[in-house]
Parts: sequence; C-alpha cells; structure tokens
Amino acid sequence: MEHSSSAMLEVAGLSCSRDDRLLFSGLSFGLRPGQVLLLEGSNGSGKTTLLRILCGFREADGGEIFWAGRRIAESRYFADMAYVGHADGTKKELTVLENLRFALALGHPGQYSIDLALQKVRLSGYDDSPVQSLSAGQKRRLSLARLLVTHSILWILDEPFTSLDKQGIELIETLMDEHAKNGGMVILTSHHDLTFPHLGLQRIHLDSCP
Repeated sequence: MEHSSSAMLEVAGLSCSRDDRLLFSGLSFGLRPGQVLLLEGSNGSGKTTLLRILCGFREADGGEIFWAGRRIAESRYFADMAYVGHADGTKKELTVLENLRFALALGHPGQYSIDLALQKVRLSGYDDSPVQSLSAGQKRRLSLARLLVTHSILWILDEPFTSLDKQGIELIETLMDEHAKNGGMVILTSHHDLTFPHLGLQRIHLDSCP
C-alpha cells in the first residue's frame, strides 16, 4: 500500500505504552533529505523506545511508518537505514579492520573507503588492533566509521555522544552535518545540546507528546 507524502520518512499517529504507562500517542512527523531530528525528553519518556520502533526492533501499539510513500515493511527502508545504539555493535574479538570489512560485507559501499573512514574518525593506525583493546571513546568512533564505509540514507543514533571527549563530540556533529548536506537524514537522542548550525534541525520533546 502506498501513502502520499512529500517526506521521505513519515511517522503517522504512532503510540506506545510500557508497563501499562503511556509513553506517547498520536505522534506524527516527517523527515526529508537533508534534515536532522533531535528527540528530547526526560529519562523514561520513550526516546530509546521510539528509536527501537523506527528500527523495527519492537512494534508500536498503533500508527504507521512510511518510507518513500510505502509502509516500511514493503519498502527498501531497512536497507537504507543504519542504527548505532548504546552498545557499539562491534565484534570485540575482531580487529578494527575486520569489523569494517564485516560491515561492508553486510551492506553497500559508502562514499568513504576504509582507510579514509579511519582517518576521518581519527583511528588511523588502529587497523590491526582488537576492538576489545580500544577505549570506550575509540569504540564509539569505530561505530561511526561503520556508518561512513556503508551507504545508508537514514542514520538512527541513540546517545551518540556517550563516552566521547570534546573533540569526539565535534567530530560527530561534523559527520552528521556532512551527511545531511549530502542528502542524508539523521534521527538522534541526546542529552547534549547540538551546536552545529544546521538549518534542517528539528526537535521533538517527548515529554509533551502523551
């Protein structure tokens, strides 16, 4: 079934409860290429739950999600979307290089080669390092390199600034800005207020949604 919308991603009337408590209802928004959406709210307001619904990890209690005018299950949505959550999604027993090669084997090549991606996230020289030997911040930057070496239109990021220093935070903001300027889209949760001057930034405060 197709749905008419000018937005690439359209969320229509989404609702979700947890432990008999309503997190949000009637939540609707659209996202177009070049836009960044920041989900805000207090702990327990449903930010991570909403991201898990958008990633297909759990079902909403009501509402629909459309991608390019089609329900996400009937579209290329899951091929066009990449998720980085609280866990870094890396295989600790593999090296940095092996992790990125594994990511490429599962997806489509992005605009960055592995070498360029490692330079971009400041992990040059760590190719043969086992992931389990990296610091928390380095593991976070490796998860960002995975986004760069594979092609995804929509990035979904859950607290991406966790474990990062000031330089790491600035790096993520730069990568998100570049991705949006190239026609990509980003949805993220964060307690860190974004400072990059991107004109396509939207905000939804989940505390005010139910």
